[in-house]
Amino acid sequence: MNVGGRSQNGNLSPTSKSLTSLRHIPTHPRLFFVAGPWRNHLCRIDLHAVFESRDDAFEGLPDTLPEGSFVNTSSPLPPSSGNAASRGGPRAHVLHEANYGQLLDRRPSVAVLPWGATEAHNFHMPHGTDVIEAVSLAERAADLAVADGARVVVLPAIPYGNNAQQQDQVATVHFSTATALAILRDVTDSLARQGIDRLVIVNGHGGNDFKPMVRDCQLTSGLTILVVDFWRLCPDVLAATFPDPGDHAGQLETSLLLHLRPEWMEMERAGRGAAAARLPDGIRQANAWTPRPWSKVQPDTGSGDPAGSSA
Repeated sequence: MNVGGRSQNGNLSPTSKSLTSLRHIPTHPRLFFVAGPWRNHLCRIDLHAVFESRDDAFEGLPDTLPEGSFVNTSSPLPPSSGNAASRGGPRAHVLHEANYGQLLDRRPSVAVLPWGATEAHNFHMPHGTDVIEAVSLAERAADLAVADGARVVVLPAIPYGNNAQQQDQVATVHFSTATALAILRDVTDSLARQGIDRLVIVNGHGGNDFKPMVRDCQLTSGLTILVVDFWRLCPDVLAATFPDPGDHAGQLETSLLLHLRPEWMEMERAGRGAAAARLPDGIRQANAWTPRPWSKVQPDTGSGDPAGSSA
């Protein structure tokens, strides 16, 4: 890799260490310019030289690492200085926080995968509502399970879901079923290689349908996979608590977010979540289904009145 200017014959100088000003960038088909933290300068990289040397880049390296180069994971690690979570440190059962030492101290056998969506939730709730719900419930469940002796780890959340009928809503991101299947397959295959044989998917989005994907991934990975739709939990408590929970940004979700993220809620903006139209009766039969054209049916994107919600 050459950094800097040319020699007098116009070729790249292998010894030059100068950085070239943005105002004096020579053009060359072999150069790729990468912005760096040097104000008005760029780093010049000779990609041709990089590609020419790729085959022998690792020649001469030993097949095995010298003893002491890395922690010998077959030997016990130094004892932890204490309960990191109790002093505000990383929780070993939340992968986004955990370090490798914690994971080796207590290898998980169960993984929990929060899966949400990024979409409008009426006018008063954050686009990340489904992710917040799935992550919060997954982490709380893992807290309780670990306290009871379980070896569990909560994976980083998948923030996108199936939003094929909401593509006219600003900044709503849609994952196709093929994309979701590819992600789930890679996750389950990775876990299986590491000896984690159970996966719980905590689903925060009604548009996510995991059944066919779980059937495929359970077959190929050998994992036992369980799907939990959070809004189906404790139906007796739900019925006793909410006169009208709604199915999208209604009393249930609004109350939950008022509890979890009150600083992100703007209740004064909330629409009524009323339907402006309904599907034909022939489609509304118990044995028939089709997705709603969401924006035509639910103009404020909500389905269910959030009035009366509380933390």
